[in-house]
Amino acid sequence: MRQLVSIGAALAALLVAAPAQAADPDWMMPEILQSAKAEGSVTVYSSVNESEALPQWKLFEQATGIKVNYVRASDAQLNGRVAVEYRAGQPSWDLIISSAASQLNQDVLAKFEVPEVRKLMENARDKNGKWYGVSAYYNTPAYNTKLIPDASALPKSYDDFAQAKQWRGKVAIDTNDTKWLAGMFRHYGEDRARKMMLDLVANLQPTIIDGHLPVARGVGSGEYALALSNYTALTHNVQLSGAPTDIFVLDPVVVFMHQLAFSARAPHPNAARLAANFILSQEAQAYGAKTGRSPTRPDVQPNPPDAVARLMKSTIIPIVFTQEDDRKWKRTFDEIFRPR
Repeated sequence: MRQLVSIGAALAALLVAAPAQAADPDWMMPEILQSAKAEGSVTVYSSVNESEALPQWKLFEQATGIKVNYVRASDAQLNGRVAVEYRAGQPSWDLIISSAASQLNQDVLAKFEVPEVRKLMENARDKNGKWYGVSAYYNTPAYNTKLIPDASALPKSYDDFAQAKQWRGKVAIDTNDTKWLAGMFRHYGEDRARKMMLDLVANLQPTIIDGHLPVARGVGSGEYALALSNYTALTHNVQLSGAPTDIFVLDPVVVFMHQLAFSARAPHPNAARLAANFILSQEAQAYGAKTGRSPTRPDVQPNPPDAVARLMKSTIIPIVFTQEDDRKWKRTFDEIFRPR
């Protein structure tokens, strides 16, 4: 796991000077600002890479004077660290931003609400108030536009994709695409979905890669012609860097949230509430959209502007995993994609 990163120390390598902030941005909570400043810092555990996250959190530091201690690792590593700290009675974190926050023991998380929550789309608000969506992970296939210059040659459905033997060995999928798999089973039903997936494996022999960003970059570089599924935000991120790649939309589109959750034992509760309100704000989500992340606020334009609109003609399948769901679908994924 990466060690705690001081944003101030990391900025020289990662940032150019950020623009000055308004004295009282919309997300500021004057009623707790002084208490938050007195706490002095906030610790954020997150799976967002530093090159995206540190400039964003710098905006918060400049506006409030509150130091952000940023710990970056994978979802699984973060959940493991949180569990160990909780059992030891030594929690050191205030907020966690992870697509697996809902899989934590619910005693670890505090129910909370801040003003910006009310501006999120419905799927980004946990009914129990334990997490909120910072960005949305829509899942679609992707392709390399140089290797497949004629988009009309792309599959028109997942059934078509499963029979597309011409791309055998040229397709990639992430080893953790369990939420996408669960959504496919929900949409098509157990029998049809399992047969479709087995046909995909038999006919396409997809390469299984550890990491959605390596999948997106692999397709963008031409190492693979297609991704069976990936996060649209990452495909757009690679596309925005100039790589010849794009999504293509098949029905259904599975979506889940990159979740913000609050520690039940937060060492800096006021600073954490203020930081949570910031990261859900229009300002923060607009900053995230610059890199292709899909906002969870209707008042923030995605990048590219039609990134979400392209998906809305399809059936949208929202997925939220518990810890047991995660174990179940990992077993199912391995049974299908890694048969013994």
